[in-house]
Amino acid sequence: MIHDVLVAGEALIDFIPERAGPLEDVAGFERRPGGAPANVAVALARLDDPPLFWTRVGDDPFGRYLERTLADYGLPTRFIERDGEAKTTVAFVTHDETGDREFTFYRDDTADTRLEPGQIDDQTLADCEWVHAGGVTLSSGSARTATLELLERAAAADCTISFDPNWRPELWPDEEAFASAVGDALVHVDVCFATSAELEALGASGESPTEIARAAIDGGAVHTVFVTRGSEGAAAVASDDAAWPTATVAHRGFAVDAVDTTGAGDAFVAGAIAALRDGRDLAAAVAFANAVAATATTARGAMAALPTRDAVDQLLEE
Repeated sequence: MIHDVLVAGEALIDFIPERAGPLEDVAGFERRPGGAPANVAVALARLDDPPLFWTRVGDDPFGRYLERTLADYGLPTRFIERDGEAKTTVAFVTHDETGDREFTFYRDDTADTRLEPGQIDDQTLADCEWVHAGGVTLSSGSARTATLELLERAAAADCTISFDPNWRPELWPDEEAFASAVGDALVHVDVCFATSAELEALGASGESPTEIARAAIDGGAVHTVFVTRGSEGAAAVASDDAAWPTATVAHRGFAVDAVDTTGAGDAFVAGAIAALRDGRDLAAAVAFANAVAATATTARGAMAALPTRDAVDQLLEE
């Protein structure tokens, strides 16, 4: 089977708290698989479009659990690497009463920081139509070089490239280092998924999400920008260089009873990729992506809550 989407980046363990509150006040946690690119890959599989997934986990109990879990969700294990000399990353998640979350990472020289260039062969990229990556692997180790090398080669292979900066301040020395590394990635990127704050950190500015998205397009090679806004929905702008019609779109999202927002942004990314690959226009892609994200907040955990296409279609119909 030829897979025409490749997702690259970290897979890790999220420890989800038993209740809302600061990390120092929470006594119990539940282990869940996570990592933004891993969530995107699983979400695509749940939407009936399983991609290839390139990641690196430790040859430890957590890594073996992740490898088994990803396979159970239908992802091929061809590019899921085991590192015998490094541990799997873990992150502790804390929630406030609205479900919004923060992360505390344990990621010093862990397996996902040790991705190496050249691991994706030329034929795989030739078979791919779409490659997606995120910003966490740019933050440390050889994974930065490996991610940038993959994006450069994917661009040369005429893949559509999407990217999520996924700014986690704890993983960066400062905002300037983040902007510099992500800027190196964006020269190869066609589609960017980001918050307004992330785009502003990258130098874009404006009075509204659509203005910020336009500024991000005008300032670089990216032709389509999605601005995610949590419970307020999302906006998107596509320029004349996009493979879909030029448009400016805002969508207010869907009202649901949110239980856990972990992974909702990754669900949005997968929904947008799936919709654009289905040939939907930008407005329909934003609506579909918002429906995927909203549905993903109605249960606990990042992967466990990811919806099927039927569940998303049901919300859109309602």
